Amino acid sequence: MQQQQQQRRMFTAALLVLVFILAAVSTTEAGKKEKPEKKAKKSDCGEWQWSVCVPTSGDCGLGTREGTRTGAECKQTTKTQKCKIPCNWKKQFGAECKYQFQAWGECDLNTALKTRTGNLKRALHNADCQKTVTISKPCGKLTKPKPQGKFYLVKVTC
Repeated sequence: MQQQQQQRRMFTAALLVLVFILAAVSTTEAGKKEKPEKKAKKSDCGEWQWSVCVPTSGDCGLGTREGTRTGAECKQTTKTQKCKIPCNWKKQFGAECKYQFQAWGECDLNTALKTRTGNLKRALHNADCQKTVTISKPCGKLTKPKPQGKFYLVKVTC
């Protein structure tokens, strides 16, 4: 008899533990269902629009850029961010645009310039970069063709 009572107590305790666990899981699930509803509220803040990176000194290295966005309920509509302009990039095409250049072409004897084309490889901070660019530079020393064959100076006396 005592053994049956002990078994009933254990069964009742196990049943209570199971009910407690189910109640806890149910409360947790209810809490999870509420979170997406809170996230559903959308902000009227626009996307950040960034200016070009302005170096602190010189034309490359560390600098800053300004960001702005619109929206009546935005807590922050302007901010400044640190940025870096690599010093080995061609600045004439925008300090935030990196190009992969082809080999230099032949020298144009009319202009004494040689040219090459570069294709956009990378744009920092969503910069507005040209897809392809062309650069020119002076050819350098132009060498005169050497005469073919040997010439001898012969002095003839009559």
